[in-house]
Amino acid sequence: MTATQDITFGPMLRLWRNRRSLSQLALSADSEISQRHLSFIESGRSRPSREMVLRLAETLAIPLRERNALLVAAGFAPAYRERDPDDPESVAAQRAVQLILKHHEPFPALAIDRHWTMLHANAGVTALLEGIDPALLEPPVNALRLTLHPGGLAPRIENFREWRAHIFHRLREIIDQTADPGLVALLEELKTYPVPPGAAPYRPGGPGHPSGIAIPFRLRTEHGVLSFLSTTTVFGTALDIALSELAIETFLPADDHTAALLMPGG
Repeated sequence: MTATQDITFGPMLRLWRNRRSLSQLALSADSEISQRHLSFIESGRSRPSREMVLRLAETLAIPLRERNALLVAAGFAPAYRERDPDDPESVAAQRAVQLILKHHEPFPALAIDRHWTMLHANAGVTALLEGIDPALLEPPVNALRLTLHPGGLAPRIENFREWRAHIFHRLREIIDQTADPGLVALLEELKTYPVPPGAAPYRPGGPGHPSGIAIPFRLRTEHGVLSFLSTTTVFGTALDIALSELAIETFLPADDHTAALLMPGG
């Protein structure tokens, strides 16, 4: 291991600790190592073992892709692989995801990757995309762009300002955790999209505030306004990078009117 690698690893670890708002004392206690040893690791005076790097990464809940970067910075080989999409295990995982989406019908559900690229969507999602600018549906489809772009769902979102604030809040949280340049660029792009004419004003601290437990998603359709609550499912125990970054977004009816309209025969 070179001195350069030591110097690189220490600042990276300190950056992650600061992102998690943890003191050296707190991280050392959670990782069951001495604060003195942790201080030496961060300053480059002590070389962490591979097991120590993985222990600290686990304690800080660092995503697998970034754990590999930490290992490389410390002079070790990456621990986590990213299987090819044609790999049998990847194919089996994707089939399982598609089955989950199918069983969520008639309600909308989609699978997205780390950058909100839409990997799969069920019939409940496609039914809501009538009138969308065809350019937004050209692969790769980005779910956030599809939602907030003026040629996408934006003109039909009843609570556009609240929903946009919710999306920005989620994006900023992930950017704070990962500093992913792709997500930074996506957020900056989304900020440039105009607010649809006549959009209701945003009420900070109101029922749609991003810090709330659940943010409704209300969409105008020819059958009236559909109201949903969204949930996100991630594969927290995955050891494959791509699978660990996959999330399933499901939308459930927030009122009887929406449920009745979406059920067969509604």
